[in-house]
Amino acid sequence: MKIGIASDHRGYKLKTKLIQYLSSNNFQVYDYGTNSEEMVDYTKYAFKLGESVARGEVDFGIVICGTGIGISIACNKVRGIRCAKVDNVKEAMLTRRDNNANVLALNGTMPLYRAKDIVDTFFSTNFSGVERYINRIKQITEYEENSDLMRRQIIAEKERKEKEEK
Repeated sequence: MKIGIASDHRGYKLKTKLIQYLSSNNFQVYDYGTNSEEMVDYTKYAFKLGESVARGEVDFGIVICGTGIGISIACNKVRGIRCAKVDNVKEAMLTRRDNNANVLALNGTMPLYRAKDIVDTFFSTNFSGVERYINRIKQITEYEENSDLMRRQIIAEKERKEKEEK
């Protein structure tokens, strides 16, 4: 299984430990940065990882920042990404089983033993395929597609009006 992983400066230490753990358990791990504890904005790394997951270059992703919240918000801006900020094994299982999440967000201060348990659960849990969950994911996908179309239509209308005014 191919796993992408990214963090900001506050998630860097946990990220390096998880890379070692995942590699020792025969996962192919792709590191999308950052590469130090020097302060950076998490958005760049969330978008890089999210795009890679969305394109199918990796099977799943892990993102880590100080709280896990900001980087999950950024990651969820990438079309096709279902990133869940997870704090325990139950949430890891449920987000895979019910939401078919493809990116896991963790907080950088989480103890390594807990992060390992969460990661193991996330990657070993399959999507249930229950119809109501399939329908919900389909609704999210349709919204993503329609909102992009609406945005393009609004921009085109604005440009048309600007041309008319000239």
